[in-house]
Amino acid sequence: MNEHDEREITATGIDPDRLDDQQLMKELETIHRTRHDTLLYGSNDALRAHNERMAQLEGEWLRRNPRRPVAAGRTREGARERGCGESATPGV
Repeated sequence: MNEHDEREITATGIDPDRLDDQQLMKELETIHRTRHDTLLYGSNDALRAHNERMAQLEGEWLRRNPRRPVAAGRTREGARERGCGESATPGV
């Protein structure tokens, strides 16, 4: 690893803006998958680091996807209108 590479790695991983789209999505999938266990069983420091990393990754994803599609059922109004058994995600 050279000096340039070392500056790109933070205490919680590679800076999200240095990840390509596929790497960013993989990081997001991993952090969301581990969230529950970290909340229930992680130390305060682990939870704090998890929160910070999740915010970094999600912030970067939102920055790259400002016009992402929003499912009507995922809004407050849509949730109120949604009947029992209906999916909040289009096509599901």
